[in-house]
Amino acid sequence: MGGKSANKAGYFDKLKGLLEEYQSIFIVSVDNVSSQQMHEIRQSLRGEGVVLMGKNTMVRRALKTFINDSPEYERLLPYVKGNVGFVFTNADLKTIRDKVLENKVAAPARAGAIAPLDVWIPAGNTGMEPGKTSFFQALGVPTKIARGTIEITTDLKLVETGSKVGPSEATLLNMLNISPFTYGMGVTCVYDQGNTFPPEVLDIGEDQLLGAFSKAVTTIACLSLALNFPTVPSVMHSVVNAYKKILAVAIETEITWPEIEELKDRIANPEAYAAAAPAAAEASSGGAAAAEETKKDESEEESEDEGGFGDLFG
Repeated sequence: MGGKSANKAGYFDKLKGLLEEYQSIFIVSVDNVSSQQMHEIRQSLRGEGVVLMGKNTMVRRALKTFINDSPEYERLLPYVKGNVGFVFTNADLKTIRDKVLENKVAAPARAGAIAPLDVWIPAGNTGMEPGKTSFFQALGVPTKIARGTIEITTDLKLVETGSKVGPSEATLLNMLNISPFTYGMGVTCVYDQGNTFPPEVLDIGEDQLLGAFSKAVTTIACLSLALNFPTVPSVMHSVVNAYKKILAVAIETEITWPEIEELKDRIANPEAYAAAAPAAAEASSGGAAAAEETKKDESEEESEDEGGFGDLFG
């Protein structure tokens, strides 16, 4: 009993120390993960993260004892179920997530296993003798005999995602040397500085965040203007709209101030400004044409000098 209590206390202390040292935690599923894979994952995370396993009952009990001092740890409790573990880190979350997921091992299909993805049998020659045709027919695999061997005529989906692999399907896949599944750690949840979120959030880029933020600001501004309720996003629009109304009132009345006098003059004497506009445009186009002509002459002179004819006949 004393040994068990000491092991329990040691595990509690280790978990507590890791929770205090690291800001982020990956809750990972470790179904069908071999001890060799666990070793390789630990090696890949050396210096950046720590992997900690433990019985769920012990982990839950430990977390409950820490909740009084750190209530945010309660958010981890719903994810401590099944075959799970913890990866502690202070490094970039996306980088660590990729390192955790990249260690995959191909494995043959086992009868009774749940398929994590669709399993297809590709068309082609199997190299098997015709005597095994009945086995293919029993599973509905379209075949024909070609050059004394069984040939699958079309691609066939043998097992669907989420369904159990039957004994016949497992036997056929092994006969064809097809290892359709890969096993490794999977990330169930991410805990970061007291918050939990799904791992897909790590794939959201900065452009997406800025786009969503900009759209939200626009929506708030529209609602604020429609409700006549001032908010930070709508204040500038309200000021501009109010100034437009002041200009409209000033134009229709005798009210004036220095900044609006030119606008009133333009409205009162449009001919004067209309005559000045073509002249300005012509002067601008004339200047551009002269600059273009000068540029052309300089280019021709440079071309002649490069050919050496200017010095030859000068």
